[in-house]
Amino acid sequence: MSNKLVKGLLATAVLAALAGCNNGNDDTTAPVPEVCGVDNCTKFTVLHTNDNHGRFWSNADGEYGMAARKTLIQQIRAEVEANGGETLLLSGGDINTGVPESDLQDAVPDFVGMNDIGYDAMAVGNHEFDNPLSILDMQRHLAQFPMLAANIYKADGTRYFDAYKVFDIKGLKVAVIGLTTEDTAKIGNPEFISGLTFTDPKVEVAKVIKEIKDAKAADLIFAATHMGHYADGQNGSNAPGDVAMARALTEGDLQLVVGGHSQNPVCMEPGTNEYADFSAGDACVPDQQNGAWIMQAHEWGKYVGRADFEYFGGKLHLASYKLIPVNLKKTVVDDAGNKSKVLIGDEIAPDAELKELLQYFQDKGNGKLDEVIATTDGLLDGERANVRNMQTNLGRLLAMAQSTKVHADFGVMNSGGVRASIEAGDITYRDVLTVQPFGNMVTLSTMTGSDVANYLGAVASMQIDSGAYAQVTGVKMSVDCAAKTVAISEINGKDFSATDSYSFTVPSFNAAGGDGYPVLTPVQTGYVDADVLYDFFKEKGSIVANDYNPVGDIVYENSESVAGCKISN
Repeated sequence: MSNKLVKGLLATAVLAALAGCNNGNDDTTAPVPEVCGVDNCTKFTVLHTNDNHGRFWSNADGEYGMAARKTLIQQIRAEVEANGGETLLLSGGDINTGVPESDLQDAVPDFVGMNDIGYDAMAVGNHEFDNPLSILDMQRHLAQFPMLAANIYKADGTRYFDAYKVFDIKGLKVAVIGLTTEDTAKIGNPEFISGLTFTDPKVEVAKVIKEIKDAKAADLIFAATHMGHYADGQNGSNAPGDVAMARALTEGDLQLVVGGHSQNPVCMEPGTNEYADFSAGDACVPDQQNGAWIMQAHEWGKYVGRADFEYFGGKLHLASYKLIPVNLKKTVVDDAGNKSKVLIGDEIAPDAELKELLQYFQDKGNGKLDEVIATTDGLLDGERANVRNMQTNLGRLLAMAQSTKVHADFGVMNSGGVRASIEAGDITYRDVLTVQPFGNMVTLSTMTGSDVANYLGAVASMQIDSGAYAQVTGVKMSVDCAAKTVAISEINGKDFSATDSYSFTVPSFNAAGGDGYPVLTPVQTGYVDADVLYDFFKEKGSIVANDYNPVGDIVYENSESVAGCKISN
């Protein structure tokens, strides 16, 4: 999408506003439409990131990283202040889980970095519950900014976090409400969240808005959410996200949603509910639903979202919007076929003080992580867009590693537990912890064939494009996605029998009902998933990637996809 297009959109918006002020007659004494002036207008900028997932340090190509993010944000703050405005920096949550250096230190470096950068508030994400609540409580005390979630309640009926925070921006009062996906109840670790209740954000936000309005506490109401953006509200197996929430409210009650969870850049084709074909460096038009702008900045601090606002005439106007890449690079090929990576946009020098501070944590997290434990001759595919939509070699390898460890007949692995790919070449302990950072236990269940069929009917019919989508190995079956039943022909290479007994593995997260899986009463094997994967690689030494490729054991019927269950809303 071109900058010309965005400028055209803004011009159209201004013209529309002017037209709306026209009283439709030729009275030359009609008041001139109000515009942003020196005395009647408050200018401010909202900056936002989301789904940090432990990326406090830059990657091997020097992309993103909190030190460079700080430099960019400080530059924007200085520019905005010089032009008479102020800034508000928000996060859409999920600070935890994804990079071993962070995971091994309970995301302390990430919260230290956020403090140094000067975040004003964050939404609580579902991955904030990957650890015991004692870790989360440590993080909230470490954070020098509020963690907000209006829809998370303790057993005594009180909220676990503050519902909202009011900020004074040059005399303009702006309330920011925090909201967390209600899917946390099924995708959060049941061991840690059993004492909490996650209510419907659509209902909760309306209650909080009324509270704010009744108290006349704010001029504008924003939301920092971790709920996901789904174009036109088509959320599939996921809980309803930002679009559904905005549409459920009275128009104008909510002016801005800064989100996370779906980990996508929210850039729309103008005038539609469809995503634009966005690449780093392109112009970006955020979504707008029912009077609320909805924004999301992809993931990992790859971008800083910048929304420049003007408030005049009792209304909020979006003057400009950008997703600014943080040292992102693209691959180019020269005439000789040689590939190289070049920066997209201007290079952002990392802030020296923050880099030095985070270097301590980076060094501390290294060590055993770089131990080479095996090699692979090809890519082991754990890419989110693939592993949640089809059977992949890494998904099947994980299920196989766990079932082999305890001599089970077959294995089930939720795709949401597969967090990264492993590239061809050396496999390190770092890779293991990056792929499986949650520390789930491997569980073992034994059932009759008929009960196995019922279980797999529920699990294998989980829709694609969600963490519930099941990677399965050791079973030949057809899945009726509409009926949510399976017809099994073989288990563990033998003909299936409804009366025989079969054993299978599934992560403890899912055995406890995570991702909406049926609750089991399994044997706790005592094996941690990452340790099992480490031992599997160490024993094999050399991995042939093709050995784990899908072999057509699972056929999906009555589905819009041949690779998994997809039934539109």
